[in-house]
Amino acid sequence: MVMWVFGYGSLIWKAGFKYDDRLVGFIKDYRRVFFQGSTDHRGTPDYPGRTVTLEPAQGQVCWGIAYKVSSKEDEEAALLHLEVREKQYDKKAYLDFYTESGASTPALSGVMVYIASPDKKLNKNYLGPASLEELARQIIKAEGPSGPNRDYLFHLEKALLQLGCEDKHVTDLANEVRKLLAA
Repeated sequence: MVMWVFGYGSLIWKAGFKYDDRLVGFIKDYRRVFFQGSTDHRGTPDYPGRTVTLEPAQGQVCWGIAYKVSSKEDEEAALLHLEVREKQYDKKAYLDFYTESGASTPALSGVMVYIASPDKKLNKNYLGPASLEELARQIIKAEGPSGPNRDYLFHLEKALLQLGCEDKHVTDLANEVRKLLAA
């Protein structure tokens, strides 16, 4: 059995586990949103940062990277790493992954993805939607063990652009953060 993992946030630029191959592509009917609170990486329990999660969005796509993990030993190590790293994400989904725009047949099926659900009983760190300015102000102030929250945002923007994938939400938020920092 081969395991595939879809990364749509920091996994794009920093997998942190051994993989055999990676593909650039997307999942359908989801969008990337900065609705998840981070109290362990990009913020603290007193002042959470904001990281991305997925929100169902009919007709939209979310670009990222699918990582192939082939050996049983590497799979166990990857899962161990991901269960710690993604511990604030309360849901795993197994989705179709596409590599070609307009494709009706997925390149891969059953790709594992971690999602932080909006269910406050299961996900105590879900922050939900906010205005662009509110998101930017929180991201500017938040910092955690993995560094400033703004670095996460800027790394994500850069990684997506390097893949040739622009995400309007990420770009608009990064521009708002830059605007507020320059003021």
